[in-house]
Amino acid sequence: MRKGPPIGNDRGVTRANTPRAATRRARPRISFEDMAARRAERLVNLVICLLSTRQFLTAERIRDAVPGYEPSDGDPRTDEAFKRMFERDKAELRDLGVPLETGRNSVFDADDGYRITRREYELPAIEFDPSEAAAVGLAARLWQSAALGTPARNALIKLRAGGTDVEATSSGVLPHVDASDPSLPTFLDAARHARAVRFDYVKSGSAEPEHRDLEPWGVLSWRRRWYVVGFDRNRDDMRSFRLSRVQGDVTPYGKPGAFERPEKVDLLEAVAGRRPDEDRVARVRVTGTGAAQLRRYASRDDEGVLTITFSDLTWLARAVASAGASARALDPPDLVEAVRARLAAVADGAR
Repeated sequence: MRKGPPIGNDRGVTRANTPRAATRRARPRISFEDMAARRAERLVNLVICLLSTRQFLTAERIRDAVPGYEPSDGDPRTDEAFKRMFERDKAELRDLGVPLETGRNSVFDADDGYRITRREYELPAIEFDPSEAAAVGLAARLWQSAALGTPARNALIKLRAGGTDVEATSSGVLPHVDASDPSLPTFLDAARHARAVRFDYVKSGSAEPEHRDLEPWGVLSWRRRWYVVGFDRNRDDMRSFRLSRVQGDVTPYGKPGAFERPEKVDLLEAVAGRRPDEDRVARVRVTGTGAAQLRRYASRDDEGVLTITFSDLTWLARAVASAGASARALDPPDLVEAVRARLAAVADGAR
């Protein structure tokens, strides 16, 4: 058999063995998280660079000074990639509210430059009076256990970085706010964006839930319980609903801005004017540190046996079940059964 050149080009080298292909095979794959982290780092470096100069810096000077941009290698494709990246970065900074200026240092400059004026970028001093500080501190405590916990912590860090310590400014002891109702974030978001919601609701004294369509005007806490107030489309009237009686998921529907909250409505009056449910007394045995929240609710503590006054069985059953092995309901019997049912449901879901 006649020997011929290897299959490939006229140089006897297959495409798979070219140096470029070998480099392409050896190049590590970059994850989306790594790309996002590199972009964030590049944007921070860009802001620092533009804040540290009074002159307008051209794109080429920025390319040389800011880590994260590929240096020029004479390849037009590399230059084009840098231009696209730089345009995206400028747009993102402006979207974030960074005051990016464009201009030239003299009439002899051929290209535009960029800078960030420090006085336009920096925030003025932030000062709170005692009542404002208390409101911010209370909101931060609320979001410790709700869906916006991370943004709340970031906001407090920024305030402290600006010289404002909310906890030090607020006077007195801030009350405890329980934000464990799973429907709370959805109701807050729907009220903020004026979106209607659907949910099932169990009235006091009723065993079966009823379907409700609500235009939520606002959410508030009263006597350690959360309520949503709005226009009940099923009843064609204003109604308030206790969040602990909401069953299942709350589903927003329709477009944002679908309704307007009345200007003179008093949400607190709508809730405080409700017919109070009959109070009941429960006894719960607690141990260790996992039942701190239940201890706050208790009117008495007899060597680890708490006496808690309640009117909402669902609310108290959830609080006892949330304490896990640190709490055990003793009576009334319907509370014991409700806690047992909740723990059984959690165990079944974990299988």
